[in-house]
Amino acid sequence: MRNIVKAVNLNKYYDQYHALQDINLEVEQGEVLCIIGPSGSGKSTLLRCVNQLEKIDKGGLWVDGELVGYRAVGNKLHELNESQIARQRLATGMVFQRFNLFPHMTVLQNIIEGPCQVLKRSPKEATEDALELLARVGLADKRNAYPVELSGGQQQRVAIARALAMRPKLMLFDEPTSALDPELVGEVLSVMRDLATTGMTMIVVTHELGFAREVSNRMVFMDAGQIVEAGSPEEILISPQNPRTQSFISAVRT
Repeated sequence: MRNIVKAVNLNKYYDQYHALQDINLEVEQGEVLCIIGPSGSGKSTLLRCVNQLEKIDKGGLWVDGELVGYRAVGNKLHELNESQIARQRLATGMVFQRFNLFPHMTVLQNIIEGPCQVLKRSPKEATEDALELLARVGLADKRNAYPVELSGGQQQRVAIARALAMRPKLMLFDEPTSALDPELVGEVLSVMRDLATTGMTMIVVTHELGFAREVSNRMVFMDAGQIVEAGSPEEILISPQNPRTQSFISAVRT
């Protein structure tokens, strides 16, 4: 298996705040990695660095074999320009806590916008793919609806379909159910569970421990900008070794 993501001594600062501290992480093709940890631990920041929404300050990060944000010329690194970064970003799809759908567009228009405008695919081809994706997320009957007419869970499922329409090699999920009412969480997790069975490489920041145990190949616990412990779902959730991991798991379960 080859690495889709590789981070080596990755660091991120916000002024004096050290948000990510020497992160070393590899994610293999087809792997589902779930990241858990308290608020402010650096989980979302790590995803944003992978997707180049944040620039790393030190260390190296590779996505699908490409050095993120830079190109090497001899022994020197040169920053990529915005168009080059946008090209690299096509390798990843990201689903956020908020749905970020275009309110003035229908569901179908939301999904085909990126493939048509960025990938230059024909509207006919993009529409065919979009309809397949809508059926896959259980929303085939909502193609002509506007976001305001959908529940939060339905909007998040459209957001997943929109990200998949760009045919990414890696999907990033940043607590995709945290903004949903409890009764809507299950429908989004069901779509993600199905996606995990297809071989899509996924990094999921989540507080849904049951879901993480069910779908992940590996889990990471982060705290204070560091990876404190990594292992299988059973190792992290059932028999964590680090005292900080133990206290977090215990608190979440009570």
